[in-house]
Amino acid sequence: MERKHRAPVATAGLVASVVLALAATTTGCTSSDNTPKLRAEVVATRPHDVAAFTEGLEIDGPVLYEGTGLSGHSRITATDLTTGAELARTDLPAPLFGEGITRAGDLLWQLTYKDGIAIARDPATLAELRRTRYDGEGWGLCARGDRLVMSDGSATLTFRDPVTFAVTGTIALTSHGKVRLNELDCAPDGSVYANTWPTNTILHIDPATGAVLAAIDASGLLPEHARTPDTDVLNGIADIPGTDHFLLTGKKWPTSYEVRFVPA
Repeated sequence: MERKHRAPVATAGLVASVVLALAATTTGCTSSDNTPKLRAEVVATRPHDVAAFTEGLEIDGPVLYEGTGLSGHSRITATDLTTGAELARTDLPAPLFGEGITRAGDLLWQLTYKDGIAIARDPATLAELRRTRYDGEGWGLCARGDRLVMSDGSATLTFRDPVTFAVTGTIALTSHGKVRLNELDCAPDGSVYANTWPTNTILHIDPATGAVLAAIDASGLLPEHARTPDTDVLNGIADIPGTDHFLLTGKKWPTSYEVRFVPA
C-alpha cells in the first residue's frame, strides 16, 4: 500500500469511511480494549510550513528539527524553537524520499522510505557525513539512551546502534498488533510515542516490553476550514523539553499544536 499520497477528492467520503473503519481496527479500540484512553488538549498554536510533508519532528534544546518527504521535495530544516528563524536547511536529492529523523549525540540521522539508506548528518549544518544501508522500509526514528528506535510501518520497533546504525534488537507490541507505527518520539522517561498511520491515534509505548501504555486521541486538531485537497494525515510528534507538553503537526498542515495529554 502506498502511504504517501491522498486519494482523489471526489472519493473523499468513501475514503473517510474507510479510514475511520481502519482506525478502529488498527488501534485495537474495540469494546474489549482496556488500554487507557487520553486525548490531546491544545495549549498553544504556531505556524507550520504548509508545503512541509512532515515525516520527522524533534526538539533538541532551542532547536526544532523537521524532516519532510516526497521524492524531489524532501528536506531537513533546523529552526529556532522560539522565533521560528531558519538556522540551517538541506534538500535531499531525488529520487530519495525523506522519512524520520533524530539527534543522537554528534549525529543527526535521517531515514529514507523505500531507498534503504540512512544518512548521518552534522546537527549544526545538516551537511551529510556518511550513508549506511538497511533492509526494509524506513518510517519513524528517535533516540533513547544508547540506542535508536526505528519503525518500519509495522507493529514492531527495531533498535539500532546510534553510531553504526546496526540492528541491536526488536520488540513487537503486545497488543494493537495491526497498527502501522509511523513517526516516533522518545520521551525523557524512556517511553516512546508513535503516530499510527493513517489514523489520528498516537500510542504511548513501553519499548522495553512492547506494552501499549495509552492510546491518545489527537483528532479534531486541524479544523475543516483550514484543510485543502493537499492536506494529509497527522504526523509529527516531539516532546518539549522541561514540560509535559508535546508539539504535534501533520503533512502539509498550516499549523503546529502545542498540546498536553489528558484523560479522555
